[in-house]
Amino acid sequence: MRRAVCPGSFDPVTNGHLDIIGRAARLFDEVIVAVLVNDTKAGLFPHQERLAMLREVTAEYPNVRVDGFQGLLVDYCREQGAAVVVKGIRAVSDFDYELKMAQMNVGLAGIETLFMPTNPLYSFLSSSLIKDVAKWGGDVSPHVPDVVARRLTERLTPATPKG
Repeated sequence: MRRAVCPGSFDPVTNGHLDIIGRAARLFDEVIVAVLVNDTKAGLFPHQERLAMLREVTAEYPNVRVDGFQGLLVDYCREQGAAVVVKGIRAVSDFDYELKMAQMNVGLAGIETLFMPTNPLYSFLSSSLIKDVAKWGGDVSPHVPDVVARRLTERLTPATPKG
C-alpha cells in the first residue's frame, strides 16, 4: 500500500491545504493528514477542534485519515508505515525552508518528501493570513471551507455588550 503523510498545524485548514490533500489522495492509496501537537505554540483553535474540522472537510475522500502527532515527523511516518511526506509549496521561500526539512527527514529515516506546487488560486493563502483578515472582520469565506469560516467568525467576533 502506498501511504503518504500530509503534516501541518492546520490552524485553520484552508482551501489551499484541501487542494494539496485532494491531489495527494489521487496519487496514494492512503493519505494521513497529520496535525502537529505543538505545546510551545498556542493556536487559535485547540488541537481537537482542528482534528474535528479536518475530519469534516476531508470526509469526501475515503482514503484520507486525520490524526494527531507529537514529536519528530519521521518517527510518526515510521509508526504509520508511510515512506512519503507530501508538502505544498506556494513560493520559493517555502521551498527553501521545506528543502532543508526534507533533507533532514531523508537523512534521519529515509523518508522522502514530495513537493506539490500549490494551485495558483491558493498561492497567497496561509493560515496566519486567514486569521489576521478574519480578526479584523474581513470575509475569508472564499478561502476556507464553510465550517472554518463559521468557527472563525464565532471565535474572533467580539461579543456585543448589552445595555
